Amino acid sequence: MFGGGVTESVMHPLVMVTLGLVVLLTLALPRRYVLGPMLAAITLIPLGQQLVLLGIHWQAQRILILAALLRIVVAKAVSRQPLIEGGLTTIDRLFLYTVTCEAVVVLLRNGFDASAVINQIGFFQDFAGAYVVLRVFVGDVAGVFRVLKWLAVATALLAAGMVVEQNEFRNLFGELGGTLAVPLVREGRIRSQGSFQHAITAGVFGAALLPLFVLLWRHGRSRTFAFIGLVSSTVMTVCSASSTPLLAYVVAVMTPAVWRVRRRLRVLRWSLLAALVGLHIVMKAPVWFLIARIDLTGGSSGYHRAELVDQFLTRIGEWWLVGTNAAGTWGYDMWDQQNQFVAVGITGGLVAFVCFVAMIACAWRLLGLARRKFDGTPSEAMYWLFGVALFVNVVAFFGANLYDQSKFEWFFLLASTSVVTSAALRSSAARASQSPLRAKAPSTSRPLPSYASPFWRRRPATAGVVGRQSRPLNIS
Repeated sequence: MFGGGVTESVMHPLVMVTLGLVVLLTLALPRRYVLGPMLAAITLIPLGQQLVLLGIHWQAQRILILAALLRIVVAKAVSRQPLIEGGLTTIDRLFLYTVTCEAVVVLLRNGFDASAVINQIGFFQDFAGAYVVLRVFVGDVAGVFRVLKWLAVATALLAAGMVVEQNEFRNLFGELGGTLAVPLVREGRIRSQGSFQHAITAGVFGAALLPLFVLLWRHGRSRTFAFIGLVSSTVMTVCSASSTPLLAYVVAVMTPAVWRVRRRLRVLRWSLLAALVGLHIVMKAPVWFLIARIDLTGGSSGYHRAELVDQFLTRIGEWWLVGTNAAGTWGYDMWDQQNQFVAVGITGGLVAFVCFVAMIACAWRLLGLARRKFDGTPSEAMYWLFGVALFVNVVAFFGANLYDQSKFEWFFLLASTSVVTSAALRSSAARASQSPLRAKAPSTSRPLPSYASPFWRRRPATAGVVGRQSRPLNIS
């Protein structure tokens, strides 16, 4: 089950130079500038670009994560200041619980086989290590916007490459090695994938970033980068020619229309649940077979997605305790677990599955509390857009398993959600008209600037957030 893969290093000279440069930047740049170039490099370098040393595959992303973790460890050793302002949130803990459960369950299921141990060490670094790096280096709300600017540039390069795939039927990123050099074709449509391992994950990456680029447009004071990101994410979604990214994109575009009824979301949620229960009662097939009816490209495998969910729920007795290695025997193509919820359950059992769902529910709850706290202020829309981005990812999870670098968009969204919600909920003294986007910490010498005052009378903005009680660790 474990092992395999390439037996020799696959590292293009251009990738090697880029990797070395980004490692140096990761170790040398001031803390607030570290994450942008690192995340852009992880996104653009194909997952298959790797060095094989001592039988272990060192993908480019792993090397970058190790460099960032090294900097964090050294900084923690020489300073007593906290790594994360306010400490870990419930979202952070549930994410780490999910990853830990998956790793432990896989080891138990495989009898702590040596190859399984090596595999799960890599898995833990890729997931838990990457999340810790993102959580530490995002820092504050201003850090979220800095990273989004870098992601806008990265998506522009990816979109350009995917357009070349459509026009010339060749993948420029694949010519470097580590992913397909010639794109796949389905029903006469070229499925561009850029640096990703599949067209679905490439399209989902672009569609999921759309609400965050809208956020950058509204609150990041960088409409040029936001416009580049919006156009690029649209191009990536269209060029992927896959139903899951297109559905996620449609949800991203349509969900903001619910803004007018945001104070009635409880009624909306219960109404949706009642509708699904009603359909489950009257339909001949279970309600999740509605997934089989979704086909936005004319060649989708919606029935496979629905059958995967059906087998997952029907065979819960096989995977609830320690997951299963036999999911591929459940039916035709059941090895292709293109559903994030199913993948988590099969890998980590019921405990990991519950932690994963609870993490998403907790993120929504905290965003809702933060939105209500700043109801009627410019910051309210920020929390709403984070909720939209979260919903877009959840929709995509029913048709995609983020196994390549696309998972870093999900990690970044969760880390950013932790940052903005913890900042909002710590600011108990903030007034209703006070925005956490640009406000300075409370001072006894002068009042906080008000967003209700004319812009020409406001004091210069800072990169801080409301209610800052402790100074984060300066990793420089």
